[in-house]
Amino acid sequence: MTAARQDQATAAVEAVFRIESARIIAVVTRVVRDVGIAEELAQDALISALEQWPRDGVPDNPAAWLMTAARRKAIDLVRRKETYARKLAEVGRTLQDVPPPEPSDPDDIDDDLLRLIFTACHPVLSAKARIALTLRLLGGLTTDEIARALLTTEPTVAQRIVRAKRALAKADVPFEVPGAAERPARLASVLEVIYLIFNEGYSATAGEDLLRPALCEDALRLARVLAALMPGEPEAHGLAALLEFQASRLPARTGPDGEPVLLADQNRTKWNRMLMHRGVDALQRAGTGPYSVQAAIAMCHAQALRYEDTDWKAIAALYGRLAQLTPSAVVELNRAVAVSMAEGPEQGLKLVDALADEAALKDYHFLPSVRGDLLERLGRHEEARAEFARAASLTRNARERELLLSRARDLEA
Repeated sequence: MTAARQDQATAAVEAVFRIESARIIAVVTRVVRDVGIAEELAQDALISALEQWPRDGVPDNPAAWLMTAARRKAIDLVRRKETYARKLAEVGRTLQDVPPPEPSDPDDIDDDLLRLIFTACHPVLSAKARIALTLRLLGGLTTDEIARALLTTEPTVAQRIVRAKRALAKADVPFEVPGAAERPARLASVLEVIYLIFNEGYSATAGEDLLRPALCEDALRLARVLAALMPGEPEAHGLAALLEFQASRLPARTGPDGEPVLLADQNRTKWNRMLMHRGVDALQRAGTGPYSVQAAIAMCHAQALRYEDTDWKAIAALYGRLAQLTPSAVVELNRAVAVSMAEGPEQGLKLVDALADEAALKDYHFLPSVRGDLLERLGRHEEARAEFARAASLTRNARERELLLSRARDLEA
């Protein structure tokens, strides 16, 4: 076996597992009824693939191979426990809560991802633990990526995930979509998790690719299912509308070689009009909450046939409303961008500089990136170059880094 074949097989395993891990964990959880054990079995399947694929070659359907391997391991575990239960019964003892047998249709996973989200967002967990666990299980994110997405530290995220799994197991939380009376209590966490999963797909925090389309597709599908499941919840429709609008722009966000394309340079004929119409329809059923406001911002972009036609005053006003609903440094940074387009870069720079000491933005590459753009528009090229270089040093995404370094080079004297 050559080193090249080994590397090729390993890369294939890692790529497929990153895409399929959420579905694998969801299906296995249905068998073993424990998300912590399910993740361990999914990891066991990954190890098996890393051992076998370099030797035997990458299978024709690698996703199905991993799913089958994980499911078999789950069924074996269930059978071992059932055998143990029978032996105890033979000596007059009873084992309670024996895991169920293999599901009758293990390939029917359409609702399993939604079950997994509601399970991970059970009220027995804190809000922060729910988000971290679901991003891990459904987003396939590493603890480092989750930490960056939540603007916190890696050890903090790791502790939240471990404690969350233990709490779910201790409480014997069922793997199901809760009844109508219980859903509202979990809705906020579920919406936030779907939103964060989509964001990771829309602009990956790390890796070689700017986009992770599979995450966007899963999040969009889950948002649609959730809106249908809870038709009386305006924010469910607001999130669905937002993701429809954002997904409509995916085909134009990267160039032929996967390089990022800035909003001002995107070919808007590539924007998916069908998804835009779906966004408009969903927004009509939305309300005035944070996701609905963000959807309204996204619709402003969708309605502009050219970048120059964008109604930046309306967008700045909507960001002002969003800042009132969910005050955060990130929202203020986005508002600063809109203000700079509506009132000029000087006004935007004042708002950005006011955020310089915000702890949440300390390692957030978007802050120096925005500042660099504003300084470039003001003709302060040397300062702008330094900001783009700093932004490049902060991002973990290779494509974003290349773009930022390119912008810095363009400003060299």
